[in-house]
Amino acid sequence: MRQIQKENVVLVMGSTGTGKSKLSIDLANYFPSEIINSDKIQIYEGLDLVTNKITKEEQKGIPHHLLGTHNPNIEFTSNDFREKSTSAIDSITGREHLPIIVGGSNSYLEALVDDDDYNFRSRYNFCCLWVDVSMPILHSYIDQRVDQMFNSGMVNELRPFYNPNGDYSKGIRKAIGVPEFDEYFRKESFVDDETNKMLLEKALSEMKMNTWKLARKQLGKINWLKNVKRWNIHRLDATPVFEKHGKEADETWKKIVAEPSAMIVAQFLYNSRNSANVVNSSSNLRVPISQTDLMAAATLNKSVSVADMFSLGWGVAGEAWEWRRPLRAWEEEMLGECQTLLLTVSLQDHYSDSWQWQPDLVDGYTVRELSN
Repeated sequence: MRQIQKENVVLVMGSTGTGKSKLSIDLANYFPSEIINSDKIQIYEGLDLVTNKITKEEQKGIPHHLLGTHNPNIEFTSNDFREKSTSAIDSITGREHLPIIVGGSNSYLEALVDDDDYNFRSRYNFCCLWVDVSMPILHSYIDQRVDQMFNSGMVNELRPFYNPNGDYSKGIRKAIGVPEFDEYFRKESFVDDETNKMLLEKALSEMKMNTWKLARKQLGKINWLKNVKRWNIHRLDATPVFEKHGKEADETWKKIVAEPSAMIVAQFLYNSRNSANVVNSSSNLRVPISQTDLMAAATLNKSVSVADMFSLGWGVAGEAWEWRRPLRAWEEEMLGECQTLLLTVSLQDHYSDSWQWQPDLVDGYTVRELSN
Protein backbone atom coordinates (compact mmCIF):
# COMPACT_ATOMS: atom_id res chain seq x y z
CA MET A 1 0.00 0.00 0.00
CA ARG A 2 1.32 3.43 -0.94
CA GLN A 3 2.11 5.54 2.09
CA ILE A 4 0.22 8.82 2.21
CA GLN A 5 2.57 11.78 2.36
CA LYS A 6 2.06 14.13 5.27
CA GLU A 7 1.99 17.90 4.97
CA ASN A 8 4.02 20.09 7.33
CA VAL A 9 2.55 22.63 9.73
CA VAL A 10 4.19 24.99 12.24
CA LEU A 11 2.36 26.05 15.41
CA VAL A 12 3.46 29.23 17.23
CA MET A 13 2.22 29.37 20.82
CA GLY A 14 2.61 31.66 23.81
CA SER A 15 0.81 33.84 26.31
CA THR A 16 -0.74 37.10 25.17
CA GLY A 17 1.80 39.82 24.47
CA THR A 18 4.86 37.60 24.08
CA GLY A 19 5.49 38.29 20.38
CA LYS A 20 3.87 35.32 18.64
CA SER A 21 2.70 37.36 15.65
CA LYS A 22 6.13 38.93 15.26
CA LEU A 23 7.77 35.51 15.19
CA SER A 24 5.27 34.21 12.64
CA ILE A 25 6.14 37.10 10.32
CA ASP A 26 9.86 36.46 10.83
CA LEU A 27 9.41 32.80 9.92
CA ALA A 28 7.26 33.67 6.91
CA ASN A 29 10.09 35.84 5.64
CA TYR A 30 12.55 32.97 6.08
CA PHE A 31 10.37 30.29 4.48
CA PRO A 32 7.62 30.57 1.83
CA SER A 33 4.66 30.60 4.21
CA GLU A 34 1.14 31.80 4.96
CA ILE A 35 -0.26 32.46 8.41
CA ILE A 36 -3.43 31.09 10.01
CA ASN A 37 -4.74 32.96 13.06
CA SER A 38 -5.77 30.77 16.00
CA ASP A 39 -6.74 33.54 18.44
CA LYS A 40 -10.42 32.96 19.20
CA ILE A 41 -11.13 36.70 19.58
CA GLN A 42 -9.04 38.00 16.67
CA ILE A 43 -11.08 35.75 14.38
CA TYR A 44 -13.99 38.20 14.67
CA GLU A 45 -14.44 41.37 12.65
CA GLY A 46 -13.90 44.61 14.54
CA LEU A 47 -12.09 45.87 17.65
CA ASP A 48 -8.71 45.63 15.93
CA LEU A 49 -7.02 47.78 18.58
CA VAL A 50 -8.64 46.16 21.62
CA THR A 51 -7.94 42.63 20.37
CA ASN A 52 -4.40 43.60 19.32
CA LYS A 53 -4.76 42.34 15.75
CA ILE A 54 -1.61 42.54 13.67
CA THR A 55 -1.88 45.52 11.32
CA LYS A 56 -1.61 45.40 7.52
CA GLU A 57 1.73 47.15 7.76
CA GLU A 58 3.01 44.62 10.29
CA GLN A 59 1.83 41.74 8.09
CA LYS A 60 4.45 42.79 5.49
CA GLY A 61 2.46 41.31 2.64
CA ILE A 62 2.31 37.81 4.16
CA PRO A 63 -1.14 36.25 3.52
CA HIS A 64 -3.20 35.84 6.72
CA HIS A 65 -6.20 33.55 7.17
CA LEU A 66 -9.02 33.60 9.77
CA LEU A 67 -8.05 37.08 10.93
CA GLY A 68 -11.01 39.43 11.39
CA THR A 69 -13.17 37.37 9.05
CA HIS A 70 -16.06 36.13 11.23
CA ASN A 71 -19.35 37.79 12.23
CA PRO A 72 -18.70 39.37 15.67
CA ASN A 73 -22.15 38.43 16.95
CA ILE A 74 -22.00 34.71 16.11
CA GLU A 75 -19.99 32.29 18.24
CA PHE A 76 -17.01 30.68 16.49
CA THR A 77 -16.47 27.24 18.04
CA SER A 78 -13.53 24.85 18.22
CA ASN A 79 -15.26 22.73 15.59
CA ASP A 80 -15.55 25.79 13.35
CA PHE A 81 -11.85 26.46 13.80
CA ARG A 82 -10.90 22.88 13.01
CA GLU A 83 -12.94 22.98 9.80
CA LYS A 84 -11.79 26.42 8.63
CA SER A 85 -8.13 25.96 9.57
CA THR A 86 -7.98 22.59 7.81
CA SER A 87 -9.37 24.17 4.66
CA ALA A 88 -6.75 26.92 4.93
CA ILE A 89 -3.95 24.39 5.49
CA ASP A 90 -4.96 22.44 2.38
CA SER A 91 -5.12 25.64 0.34
CA ILE A 92 -1.71 26.83 1.57
CA THR A 93 0.07 23.51 1.02
CA GLY A 94 -1.54 23.35 -2.41
CA ARG A 95 0.49 26.45 -3.23
CA GLU A 96 3.63 24.71 -1.86
CA HIS A 97 3.74 27.12 1.07
CA LEU A 98 4.21 26.33 4.74
CA PRO A 99 1.17 26.90 7.01
CA ILE A 100 2.07 28.72 10.24
CA ILE A 101 -0.73 28.63 12.81
CA VAL A 102 -0.31 31.36 15.42
CA GLY A 103 -2.37 32.48 18.39
CA GLY A 104 -2.95 32.25 22.10
CA SER A 105 -6.09 30.11 22.07
CA ASN A 106 -4.50 26.80 22.93
CA SER A 107 -7.90 25.10 23.23
CA TYR A 108 -8.28 25.65 19.48
CA LEU A 109 -4.89 24.07 18.83
CA GLU A 110 -5.70 21.13 21.08
CA ALA A 111 -9.01 20.60 19.30
CA LEU A 112 -7.20 20.65 15.97
CA VAL A 113 -4.32 18.34 16.90
CA ASP A 114 -5.79 15.88 19.40
CA ASP A 115 -9.39 15.31 18.35
CA ASP A 116 -9.77 11.52 18.06
CA ASP A 117 -12.17 11.70 15.12
CA TYR A 118 -10.11 14.16 13.10
CA ASN A 119 -6.75 12.31 12.94
CA PHE A 120 -4.63 15.45 12.51
CA ARG A 121 -1.46 13.58 13.44
CA SER A 122 -1.97 11.02 10.70
CA ARG A 123 -2.32 13.78 8.11
CA TYR A 124 0.29 16.30 9.19
CA ASN A 125 3.78 16.62 10.61
CA PHE A 126 3.80 19.55 13.02
CA CYS A 127 6.39 21.61 14.85
CA CYS A 128 5.49 23.63 17.97
CA LEU A 129 7.31 26.83 18.94
CA TRP A 130 6.56 28.45 22.30
CA VAL A 131 7.49 32.10 22.87
CA ASP A 132 7.80 32.47 26.65
CA VAL A 133 8.34 35.55 28.80
CA SER A 134 8.82 35.74 32.57
CA MET A 135 5.45 36.56 34.16
CA PRO A 136 6.60 39.59 36.19
CA ILE A 137 8.16 41.08 33.05
CA LEU A 138 5.08 40.21 30.98
CA HIS A 139 2.74 41.78 33.56
CA SER A 140 4.62 45.05 33.27
CA TYR A 141 4.45 44.90 29.48
CA ILE A 142 0.70 44.16 29.58
CA ASP A 143 0.13 47.26 31.73
CA GLN A 144 2.05 49.37 29.22
CA ARG A 145 0.14 47.85 26.30
CA VAL A 146 -3.26 48.60 27.83
CA ASP A 147 -2.16 52.19 28.49
CA GLN A 148 -1.01 52.48 24.87
CA MET A 149 -4.37 51.14 23.68
CA PHE A 150 -6.14 53.79 25.74
CA ASN A 151 -3.93 56.56 24.35
CA SER A 152 -4.57 55.28 20.81
CA GLY A 153 -8.36 55.63 21.07
CA MET A 154 -9.50 52.36 22.61
CA VAL A 155 -12.55 53.90 24.33
CA ASN A 156 -13.94 55.23 21.05
CA GLU A 157 -13.38 51.83 19.41
CA LEU A 158 -15.25 50.09 22.24
CA ARG A 159 -18.21 52.50 22.35
CA PRO A 160 -20.16 51.11 19.32
CA PHE A 161 -19.96 47.62 20.85
CA TYR A 162 -21.63 48.70 24.08
CA ASN A 163 -25.07 47.13 24.42
CA PRO A 164 -26.91 47.29 27.76
CA ASN A 165 -28.53 43.97 26.88
CA GLY A 166 -25.44 42.43 25.27
CA ASP A 167 -24.31 38.88 26.01
CA TYR A 168 -20.68 38.93 27.13
CA SER A 169 -20.38 35.16 26.75
CA LYS A 170 -20.65 35.11 22.95
CA GLY A 171 -18.75 36.43 19.97
CA ILE A 172 -16.47 39.43 20.14
CA ARG A 173 -18.09 40.71 23.34
CA LYS A 174 -15.98 38.11 25.16
CA ALA A 175 -12.92 40.22 24.31
CA ILE A 176 -11.12 41.65 27.32
CA GLY A 177 -12.13 45.30 27.38
CA VAL A 178 -15.78 44.97 26.36
CA PRO A 179 -17.29 43.77 29.68
CA GLU A 180 -14.77 45.80 31.70
CA PHE A 181 -16.06 49.05 30.17
CA ASP A 182 -19.75 48.20 30.58
CA GLU A 183 -20.19 50.17 33.81
CA TYR A 184 -18.32 53.16 32.41
CA PHE A 185 -20.57 53.37 29.35
CA ARG A 186 -23.72 52.82 31.42
CA LYS A 187 -22.99 55.69 33.76
CA GLU A 188 -20.87 58.19 31.84
CA SER A 189 -23.84 60.40 30.89
CA PHE A 190 -25.24 60.51 34.42
CA VAL A 191 -22.22 61.23 36.63
CA ASP A 192 -19.78 64.09 37.14
CA ASP A 193 -16.29 64.28 35.65
CA GLU A 194 -14.59 63.05 38.81
CA THR A 195 -16.77 59.93 38.92
CA ASN A 196 -16.23 59.36 35.21
CA LYS A 197 -12.48 59.47 35.75
CA MET A 198 -12.79 56.97 38.60
CA LEU A 199 -14.92 54.62 36.47
CA LEU A 200 -12.41 54.87 33.62
CA GLU A 201 -9.49 54.03 35.90
CA LYS A 202 -11.46 51.10 37.30
CA ALA A 203 -12.17 49.75 33.80
CA LEU A 204 -8.51 50.03 32.79
CA SER A 205 -7.39 48.35 36.01
CA GLU A 206 -9.83 45.45 35.47
CA MET A 207 -8.69 45.13 31.88
CA LYS A 208 -5.06 44.82 32.98
CA MET A 209 -5.90 42.34 35.74
CA ASN A 210 -7.99 40.13 33.43
CA THR A 211 -5.25 40.18 30.80
CA TRP A 212 -2.77 39.03 33.47
CA LYS A 213 -5.15 36.19 34.34
CA LEU A 214 -5.45 35.24 30.68
CA ALA A 215 -1.65 35.17 30.29
CA ARG A 216 -1.27 32.87 33.30
CA LYS A 217 -4.08 30.62 32.06
CA GLN A 218 -2.45 30.36 28.62
CA LEU A 219 0.89 29.53 30.21
CA GLY A 220 -0.72 26.79 32.30
CA LYS A 221 -2.35 25.30 29.21
CA ILE A 222 0.95 25.21 27.30
CA ASN A 223 2.69 23.51 30.22
CA TRP A 224 -0.16 20.99 30.37
CA LEU A 225 0.13 20.23 26.65
CA LYS A 226 3.90 19.85 27.02
CA ASN A 227 4.12 17.92 30.30
CA VAL A 228 0.86 15.97 30.46
CA LYS A 229 -0.13 15.44 26.82
CA ARG A 230 3.55 15.18 25.86
CA TRP A 231 3.50 17.57 22.93
CA ASN A 232 7.00 18.21 21.60
CA ILE A 233 7.16 21.97 22.17
CA HIS A 234 10.30 24.05 21.63
CA ARG A 235 10.53 26.83 24.23
CA LEU A 236 12.13 30.14 23.30
CA ASP A 237 12.71 32.47 26.26
CA ALA A 238 12.11 36.02 25.02
CA THR A 239 12.41 37.63 28.47
CA PRO A 240 15.72 39.43 27.70
CA VAL A 241 14.05 41.13 24.72
CA PHE A 242 11.49 42.77 27.01
CA GLU A 243 14.27 44.06 29.26
CA LYS A 244 15.80 46.06 26.40
CA HIS A 245 14.64 48.83 24.10
CA GLY A 246 14.95 49.93 20.49
CA LYS A 247 17.70 48.49 18.32
CA GLU A 248 19.14 46.48 21.19
CA ALA A 249 15.79 44.75 21.73
CA ASP A 250 15.49 44.02 17.99
CA GLU A 251 18.98 42.51 17.87
CA THR A 252 18.29 40.40 20.96
CA TRP A 253 15.02 39.16 19.46
CA LYS A 254 16.81 38.08 16.30
CA LYS A 255 19.57 36.32 18.22
CA ILE A 256 17.55 34.42 20.86
CA VAL A 257 14.12 34.02 19.22
CA ALA A 258 13.99 34.50 15.44
CA GLU A 259 17.22 32.75 14.39
CA PRO A 260 16.86 29.77 16.77
CA SER A 261 13.26 29.38 15.61
CA ALA A 262 14.38 29.39 11.98
CA MET A 263 16.94 26.71 12.84
CA ILE A 264 14.28 24.57 14.54
CA VAL A 265 11.88 24.90 11.61
CA ALA A 266 14.65 24.22 9.08
CA GLN A 267 15.57 21.03 10.93
CA PHE A 268 11.89 20.07 11.11
CA LEU A 269 11.41 20.57 7.37
CA TYR A 270 14.59 18.69 6.59
CA ASN A 271 13.48 15.75 8.72
CA SER A 272 10.13 15.82 6.95
CA ARG A 273 11.63 16.32 3.49
CA ASN A 274 9.49 13.57 1.94
CA SER A 275 6.31 15.49 2.79
CA ALA A 276 4.38 16.89 -0.13
CA ASN A 277 4.94 20.54 0.70
CA VAL A 278 8.73 20.51 1.11
CA VAL A 279 9.91 22.86 -1.61
CA ASN A 280 12.74 21.37 -3.67
CA SER A 281 12.88 24.04 -6.34
CA SER A 282 15.04 27.03 -5.44
CA SER A 283 12.77 29.18 -7.61
CA ASN A 284 10.08 28.87 -4.94
CA LEU A 285 12.36 30.02 -2.12
CA ARG A 286 13.00 33.57 -1.01
CA VAL A 287 16.70 34.31 -1.56
CA PRO A 288 17.75 37.20 0.69
CA ILE A 289 21.37 37.32 -0.51
CA SER A 290 22.62 37.90 -4.03
CA GLN A 291 24.49 35.55 -6.34
CA THR A 292 27.60 37.65 -5.80
CA ASP A 293 27.23 37.24 -2.05
CA LEU A 294 26.86 33.49 -2.52
CA MET A 295 30.19 33.22 -4.30
CA ALA A 296 31.82 35.61 -1.84
CA ALA A 297 30.64 33.36 0.97
CA ALA A 298 32.05 30.32 -0.82
CA THR A 299 35.43 31.87 -1.52
CA LEU A 300 35.96 34.06 1.52
CA ASN A 301 34.29 32.09 4.35
CA LYS A 302 31.81 34.94 4.75
CA SER A 303 29.45 34.71 7.75
CA VAL A 304 25.76 34.37 6.87
CA SER A 305 22.60 33.78 8.87
CA VAL A 306 20.76 30.48 9.12
CA ALA A 307 17.86 32.09 7.27
CA ASP A 308 20.10 32.83 4.30
CA MET A 309 21.46 29.30 4.41
CA PHE A 310 18.09 27.58 4.42
CA SER A 311 16.48 29.83 1.84
CA LEU A 312 19.29 28.83 -0.53
CA GLY A 313 18.48 25.16 -0.11
CA TRP A 314 20.54 23.87 2.81
CA GLY A 315 19.77 20.67 4.66
CA VAL A 316 21.26 18.98 7.71
CA ALA A 317 23.61 16.08 7.02
CA GLY A 318 25.22 14.47 10.04
CA GLU A 319 26.97 17.16 12.05
CA ALA A 320 26.97 19.75 9.28
CA TRP A 321 24.66 21.75 7.09
CA GLU A 322 25.18 20.79 3.46
CA TRP A 323 24.08 22.43 0.27
CA ARG A 324 24.70 20.78 -3.08
CA ARG A 325 23.25 21.47 -6.50
CA PRO A 326 24.30 21.74 -10.17
CA LEU A 327 26.07 24.93 -11.11
CA ARG A 328 24.20 27.77 -12.76
CA ALA A 329 25.56 29.34 -15.96
CA TRP A 330 27.15 32.32 -14.22
CA GLU A 331 28.89 29.96 -11.79
CA GLU A 332 30.20 27.75 -14.59
CA GLU A 333 31.85 30.80 -16.11
CA MET A 334 33.53 31.55 -12.80
CA LEU A 335 34.45 28.01 -11.82
CA GLY A 336 35.26 26.56 -15.22
CA GLU A 337 34.82 22.81 -15.64
CA CYS A 338 33.18 22.20 -12.26
CA GLN A 339 29.77 20.55 -12.44
CA THR A 340 28.65 20.70 -8.83
CA LEU A 341 28.89 23.19 -5.99
CA LEU A 342 29.16 21.67 -2.52
CA LEU A 343 29.41 23.81 0.58
CA THR A 344 29.24 22.69 4.19
CA VAL A 345 28.92 24.46 7.50
CA SER A 346 29.47 23.03 10.96
CA LEU A 347 26.50 22.97 13.32
CA GLN A 348 27.32 25.42 16.07
CA ASP A 349 25.40 26.83 19.05
CA HIS A 350 21.78 27.49 18.02
CA TYR A 351 22.06 30.88 19.70
CA SER A 352 24.92 32.06 17.53
CA ASP A 353 23.55 34.49 14.96
CA SER A 354 25.88 33.45 12.14
CA TRP A 355 27.76 30.46 10.81
CA GLN A 356 30.93 30.21 8.71
CA TRP A 357 30.56 28.70 5.26
CA GLN A 358 33.43 26.25 4.71
CA PRO A 359 34.44 25.43 1.12
CA ASP A 360 34.62 21.71 0.36
CA LEU A 361 35.78 19.60 -2.57
CA VAL A 362 34.10 20.29 -5.89
CA ASP A 363 35.03 17.61 -8.42
CA GLY A 364 38.53 17.36 -6.96
CA TYR A 365 39.10 21.06 -6.37
CA THR A 366 38.21 23.30 -3.47
CA VAL A 367 36.19 26.41 -4.11
CA ARG A 368 39.06 28.45 -2.68
CA GLU A 369 41.54 26.86 -5.12
CA LEU A 370 39.24 27.49 -8.04
CA SER A 371 38.96 31.14 -7.12
CA ASN A 372 42.73 31.69 -7.15
